[in-house]
Amino acid sequence: MKAAPETQKRLLDLAELDSVIDRLAHRRRTLPELAEIDERSKTYARLSTQVIEAETESGDLAREQTKAESDVDAVRTRADRDQKRLDSGAVTSPRDLAGLQSEIASLHKRQGDLEEIVLEIMERREAADTQVTDLATRRDEIRAALSVAEDRRDAAFNEMDKESGEAQGRRTGIVGEIPADLLGLYEKLRVQYGVGAAILRGGRCQGCKVALSIAEMNRIKAAPHDEVLRCEECRRILVRTSESGL
Repeated sequence: MKAAPETQKRLLDLAELDSVIDRLAHRRRTLPELAEIDERSKTYARLSTQVIEAETESGDLAREQTKAESDVDAVRTRADRDQKRLDSGAVTSPRDLAGLQSEIASLHKRQGDLEEIVLEIMERREAADTQVTDLATRRDEIRAALSVAEDRRDAAFNEMDKESGEAQGRRTGIVGEIPADLLGLYEKLRVQYGVGAAILRGGRCQGCKVALSIAEMNRIKAAPHDEVLRCEECRRILVRTSESGL
C-alpha cells in the first residue's frame, strides 16, 4: 500500500484523537459518581420500602389501639351501669346482689387487663412512629445525597461530551484527508489493537514500545517514503518521521 508521507503522518493525529475519544468514553463508563449513584439508589429503594413497612405497622397499631380503647369503653360503660344498679338499691335479693357485685368485680378486672393492653399497644405504636420518622429522615438524606451525585455526574458528562464532540469534529476533518484504503486498514487495526498507527521514534515502535532489530531498521531505511509500513512486532501501521532515527 502506498500513501504520501504527510498523509501517513496524519494517521498519528488521527490516533491521538482516537485515544482522546476512547479515554473519554472509558472515563464516562467508569466515572466514580456512577458507582455512588448505583449504591445510593439501592439504599434509597431499600429505605423507601422500610418506610412503607413501618408506616403500615404504625397504621395497624393505630387501628388496634382504637379497637382496644373501644373495648375498654364498652367494659367501663357496662361496669358503671351495674354500679348504678347496685347503688340505686333496686336489687334486693341477696343472690342477685352477690351476682351483680361479682360481675362488677369481673368487669373491673377486665377493664384493667384491657387498659394494660392499650398501654402496651401505645408503646409499640410510639416505637413504630419513631421508626417511621428515623427511616424517613435517612431516606430523605440519601435522596439529597443522590441528587448531588447525579448533578456531579451530569456536569461531568456534559464536559466530557463537549470534549468528545470537539475531538470527533476534528477527527472527521482528518478522515476526509486520508485515502479510503489506508483509512480502512487503520480502522481494522484499531479494532484489533486499540491503536491503529504508531510513530517510529529512535528505532522503537511507540505502539508496542519494542525496539526494532537492525535488519528491520535497514529494511525500513530502504523502503520508499510513500510505502505504508507495519511494525513486525505489533503489526500496527508504523509512521516514519524525523524522530525515527533512520
